[in-house]
Order: sequence, then structure tokens, then C-alpha cells
Amino acid sequence: MRTGGFSRVIGFDDFPFERSHRGNVRVVGVVYNGLRLEGVLSGQVRRDGQNSTRVLVQLIQGSKFYPGLELVMLQGIALAGFNVVDVQGLSRSLGLPVLVVARRRPNLAAVEAALQRVRGGARKWGLIQRAGTLEAVAGVYIQRVGLSLQQAEQTLRRFAVHSRIPEPLRTAHLIAGGIGRGESRARP
Repeated sequence: MRTGGFSRVIGFDDFPFERSHRGNVRVVGVVYNGLRLEGVLSGQVRRDGQNSTRVLVQLIQGSKFYPGLELVMLQGIALAGFNVVDVQGLSRSLGLPVLVVARRRPNLAAVEAALQRVRGGARKWGLIQRAGTLEAVAGVYIQRVGLSLQQAEQTLRRFAVHSRIPEPLRTAHLIAGGIGRGESRARP
């Protein structure tokens, strides 16, 4: 296992969508090599569906960036509402560590209650629980697979240039919002 932080990272976020939206939601992946933006990937996952892990694996493995990637970052554990990513399965399928980053500590009781109203909610809640404990690091909350707390902190500090959110995730968020709404909305 490597001892330092990571340099070649892909970060994913989903496009904004209306509460009433059903069907697919676009996701964007942003590849960084250090602080240099190297590329962008996009695909679609089902709103509140169960295909996020499979889609991310296909997007990453099918890209020219896959051979050099060292880490996958996610802006939260779910895409497109409650399409929960199996972070253990994602890491296993890609042979890469996965770092989930959240700006605020999620209200897990509220998430569990909401999942009771979603198809496959019990399975999705199980994926959230298996993702590991939420840890406060460098001003954000993380879950991690395949990397140490020290590696996670080093990586966050390296990529958190303009906010507490690492640049691959911040950029994915800006691109998704800009294309999805016509204009991005940055958070401080």
C-alpha cells in the first residue's frame, strides 16, 4: 500500500435535476493529475436506481485515463438521488481506493427513513453501512476504502485549494451545474 497521498484522481458528481424528474441523470467525472485538469468523462445513472456502481466502473475502465488513475473520489455516496454507490464493489472492480467526501455530516437517521420509501431501500441502506464510519478530516466528512486515514488527509489537503472540497469534486460540481442549469453555482 502506498504511504503518501494520491496524484492521479478522478472525482464524480451528478447533474442537478428537478424533484419531479424520473429517468436518467447525467454524471460527470473529472480527472486530475496533481492540480492539473486532464480530462472529463460523462455518463448517466438512473434516478433513485441501482446502476451507479456499474456505470462508474464502465466509464472509468472504458476511458484512456484508467491505466494511470490512483484514486476515485465521490461527492457523497449516492448519485441521482438515492442511486447508492457500492464503494467496496467499486474499489474491488477497479482495483483502486475510493474516497467519499461530504461537506456536512449526513443525518443518517433521516437517510434511513427516506430509504424506506425508495425501491430497494434496505439494500441501499446496507451499502451505506458497509461503506464505513464517517470520519471528520480536513474540514469535511469522509468514508474510505483501500486507503489509510493519513493518505485520505494528505490527499484532501493537496487537492483542497479553493475550498474544503477537493478540486476534482469541486470542478465536477461546477461542470455539472453549468451544463445542467446553464450556469454553475459555486459554494464557498
